[in-house]
Amino acid sequence: MSRYPQPDLNSLPQDLRERILEVQEKAGFVPNVFLSLARRPAEWRAFFAYHDALMMPETVGRESNLTKGDREMIVTTTSAANNCLYCVVAHGAILRIYEKKPLVADQVAVNYRKADITPRQRAMLDFAMKVCQHSDAVNDEDFAALHAHGFNDEDIWDITAITAFFGLSNRIASVTGMMPNPEFYLMGRVPKAK
Repeated sequence: MSRYPQPDLNSLPQDLRERILEVQEKAGFVPNVFLSLARRPAEWRAFFAYHDALMMPETVGRESNLTKGDREMIVTTTSAANNCLYCVVAHGAILRIYEKKPLVADQVAVNYRKADITPRQRAMLDFAMKVCQHSDAVNDEDFAALHAHGFNDEDIWDITAITAFFGLSNRIASVTGMMPNPEFYLMGRVPKAK
C-alpha cells in the first residue's frame, strides 16, 4: 500500500493520537494521510496546522469568501492535474458532500471546463490551474478576471495558497504510495442510510 509503513497509533505522541481519534470518531475511519504523515510528528503538526488554517479559516479566526465546497473543488481539480490519486479520491468525496452534487467531483477531476459549476467557480478554477501549472505566468489580468466574479485579493491569496499547499501534499502522497481509504469512494455518492 505505501512505501513507508504507517506507525502504530498507540506509539504516537498524545496530541497526534488525540487528533487522529477525533477524526476517526467523526468520519468512522482514519484517513490514511493522518497515519502516513505521523511518522514525523513535527512535520505532521506543521502540515495539519497549515491545512486547517487554509481549509477551515474559522479555526484561526479568519473569514473567507470561499465556501468549503470551493476549497475542496480547488483541491480536487488541481490534484487531478498533479495525478494524485489519494487527494482526488479523498477530497472529491468531501466535495460531493459539501456541494450536495454526486457528479461534480468526477466532473472537475476530469475536465472542470465541462463541469456543472457556476461561472464564478470556473473562473476560480481557471486561476487555480494557472497557479498549479504556470504560476510564473500569473499577471494582473488574472486578478482582474477574478475581481469581475466578486473575488477580492484575500480570496485570491486563498486560492493560491490552497493550490500550492496541495501541490506539496500531492507530491508526498504520490511518492509515498499513499492510497485512498476504500470508504472515500462511496462518500457523497449515495444517500446515507437512516
